[in-house]
Amino acid sequence: MSLFLYNTATRQKEAFVPQGDLVKIYVCGITAYDFCHIGHARSAVIFDVLVRYLRERGYQVHFIRNFTDIDDKIINRAAKEGRDWREVGETYMAAFHEDMDRLGVLRADEEPKATAYIGPILEMCQKLIEAGKAYATPSGDVYFRVHSYPHYGELSQQSLDDMSAGASARVGVNAEKEDPLDFALWKSAKPGEPSFPSPWGEGRPGWHIECSAMTTPWIPLDIHGGGQDLIFPHHENEKAQTEACLNTTLAKLWMHNGFVQINAEKMSKSLGNYKTIRDILESYLPETLRFFLLGKHYRSPIDFTFDEMDEAERAERRIYQTIHDVEQVLATNAKLANLPKDEEEAMRAEWQSFGERYMSAMDDDINTAQALGVIFSQVRHVNRLLEEKRLRKSRVVREFLEDFLRALHLWRTHLGLFTLDAKTFFSDLKAMRIRRTGLDLARVEDLLAQRKRAREAKDFATSDQLRGELEGLGVIVQDTPEGQKWDLA
Repeated sequence: MSLFLYNTATRQKEAFVPQGDLVKIYVCGITAYDFCHIGHARSAVIFDVLVRYLRERGYQVHFIRNFTDIDDKIINRAAKEGRDWREVGETYMAAFHEDMDRLGVLRADEEPKATAYIGPILEMCQKLIEAGKAYATPSGDVYFRVHSYPHYGELSQQSLDDMSAGASARVGVNAEKEDPLDFALWKSAKPGEPSFPSPWGEGRPGWHIECSAMTTPWIPLDIHGGGQDLIFPHHENEKAQTEACLNTTLAKLWMHNGFVQINAEKMSKSLGNYKTIRDILESYLPETLRFFLLGKHYRSPIDFTFDEMDEAERAERRIYQTIHDVEQVLATNAKLANLPKDEEEAMRAEWQSFGERYMSAMDDDINTAQALGVIFSQVRHVNRLLEEKRLRKSRVVREFLEDFLRALHLWRTHLGLFTLDAKTFFSDLKAMRIRRTGLDLARVEDLLAQRKRAREAKDFATSDQLRGELEGLGVIVQDTPEGQKWDLA
């Protein structure tokens, strides 16, 4: 089956056909002035899955994700903290890597920084000026002539006339601009700001031209991606100036992931609902956050709530429990029997459908939500097989269980999920839940010790009373041949 991807430029799904032997993917990275928030996490995880999936399908992929390391926000942060702007950028680029490593996001093949491309940026500006598609102002700014590019607005599906009317109505339009829609390629330096020499005086690049210069070595791209908020103006402007400068298509296909909301509201520091990755990982395992982010189709908006994270944690736990149970069964040397032929054939057909449905979901615009739905169905099916002794000890079910672990390897490869062994997962999860709930471990251990003594003395009334006290703390106790075992409810 062919892989279909949704193209923002055409607003439809298209069969993915690479332009050559090497699939070239460029995704806009962060502006390095603060810790990454959950929106950054979603974009990074989504495109990580895309790259993983393409590679597993046999494509050779070259993945580029940039860093914006010169920007107003970086300059303002440096001024506020009394630090060098370069140090601020390096700090948050390193923090980005730390966060992404924890989320299991693979490193990009290339991670260009805007400041390393000042030369190519100046060359593009000069070329656009010479072609009459950009102009320099007396104050040393350089602007792109939007009306010189006839396809402006096509990516974001906006009318140039409507945009012009809106821009003209706004107050405070720069008097040096020929047209209110024209946007900056090069900005003249303000006093005290970092700057670079140029033919138009000291200054620094505009945001959009940075990505144009950093993509140039790989144009035409097979896929250009980023968050939905980048469609306009960033990607619209980047597309316009690049194609106007180089007379070639910037990207064959444009992919954008949907927004992240917090409790149905836009995430904002002013609303007090701003969630960094580090904030969330104080209370949840990194893989649980990744699991949550993949639980909705990448183009759909996703609403972050702690209830949803708790549900993701429970779902992830069910899958790990099944993995553990399957490994336990396969570790035993039970005597196996055959089932009736017609029953086996029906079971094989049903089992095969899980793999087909999973691949179909992934081939349909990387539909991770649907793929996880298939995984849940397969997990439920496995649990039904394990519950019935007759089936559990059949040869065909043993084959299914072995195949389940092979499928698990595929899910790890594609989705970056279920990468821990079950024992480690449950241990890490327990520690995280204790931390999140603020459980008094000393109190729990004291009650468990009292209960152990009561049971040894056959004082079952006291033992039951202590069990009730533990349950009141949210602790469930299980008596096993190895002694008391406990977990959080």
